[in-house]
Amino acid sequence: MNQHIADTAVGHSADTQAPAPVAIQLRNVSRVFESSDRSLVTALDDVSLKIRHREFLSIIGPSGCGKSTILRLLAGLLPATTGDVEIFGLKVTEPRDDIGFVFQRPTLLPWLSIFDNITFPVRHTTGRVDARTKERGQALLQMIGLAEFADKRPNELSGGMQQRVAIARSLLQDPDILLMDEPFSALDALTRDELSMELLRILAERPKTVVFVTHAIQEALLLSDRIAIMSPRPGRILDVIDVPFDRPRGLDTMLNPAFNELANAIRAMVFLREKVGA
Repeated sequence: MNQHIADTAVGHSADTQAPAPVAIQLRNVSRVFESSDRSLVTALDDVSLKIRHREFLSIIGPSGCGKSTILRLLAGLLPATTGDVEIFGLKVTEPRDDIGFVFQRPTLLPWLSIFDNITFPVRHTTGRVDARTKERGQALLQMIGLAEFADKRPNELSGGMQQRVAIARSLLQDPDILLMDEPFSALDALTRDELSMELLRILAERPKTVVFVTHAIQEALLLSDRIAIMSPRPGRILDVIDVPFDRPRGLDTMLNPAFNELANAIRAMVFLREKVGA
């Protein structure tokens, strides 16, 4: 992996301004699981990566290469077998309040209203929802364009609308870091594009450090500052690519011939390395 690329965030040229501080660092991280027959499976092998404050980094690679495992290590849901995982210079040993997690499916509670689903994290941890939390919940509903659905149940919303609620829920406590595990993969192509635009808008209003796992190369290019490409299992970081397109971005960005050329180059890189098992 090119260390200069890995350590430099897009938009932070050393010639114009100092780089943003490092928010996340994985240093020589490996993760080994024990399978049902007690054999050992290495999901990640010697992964090192730095992600700067308010950078959007996507992780792509073949199925089973450890992308989601990285998110769970960052969230404190799994310990590393070897190596160190740090958030703002502190070793991750347990879940943190300054991290939001958006899963592949919305995982909304069907018996709660949309508003109560959004405010559930605070109710779960404190046993109550105070006036400030209610105000923030209403503001988030407004931000995602679902204020009129506050009293509805999840089954009354479309899949895309439910995923918006899941994103709003993850933002309730205004986390510094947002981890997103293929959040749009269960949606149709048009809804995926719509939610990508929505995510860009939300992050423009409320900047975060984002680690985004996806199989969709164009989605990664549209959203990201950099893209980390992983090898087949055991997962390693093969390369980290700067995304050269200026922000703000929109659907017109995807019409740029250079956008599709880069998408095809990344696709060829992932496909070739998956085939040869590099």
